[in-house]
Amino acid sequence: MLKYNIYEYQIALMKGGVFMWYIWLIAAGIFFVAEIMTVGFMIFWLGVSALITCIVSLFTSNLIIQTSVFVILSALLLLLTRPFVEKFIIKKDDKVVTNAYSIIGKEAEVIKAFDKSTKIGQIRVDSEVWTAKCENDELLNEGEKVEVLAIDGVKAIVNKI
Repeated sequence: MLKYNIYEYQIALMKGGVFMWYIWLIAAGIFFVAEIMTVGFMIFWLGVSALITCIVSLFTSNLIIQTSVFVILSALLLLLTRPFVEKFIIKKDDKVVTNAYSIIGKEAEVIKAFDKSTKIGQIRVDSEVWTAKCENDELLNEGEKVEVLAIDGVKAIVNKI
């Protein structure tokens, strides 16, 4: 004989009873998958709250208590962990300069004197050779030290140190 007849089963479901832990487990899974797709590290705490609420739902069938636990835990976890996340994970001041822009501000050496007519020469920055143009159209000689000020297309704009 079944533990519940069909009517008792429907009433238990409406009250948030019998299989509510399934719902919280599925919600946690959805939150964790959503967190994988985003970079904010915020949805993760909703997943943790859903998992804890899943455990709570094993002890109480009251949907109001379960929802309250979820909402309160989510708010607490978000508020308490946000400073940690901002301090260690989200760094707004750190800009990673890549590719050509990584040479701006570096010191370079002129390896091919600047031409009188085109006012273009070559420099070596670290181990890279760049075509360069002087900011004030000065003609630079081989061996002189320059600073890279900017990148204009494929040319480095430099100034004598």
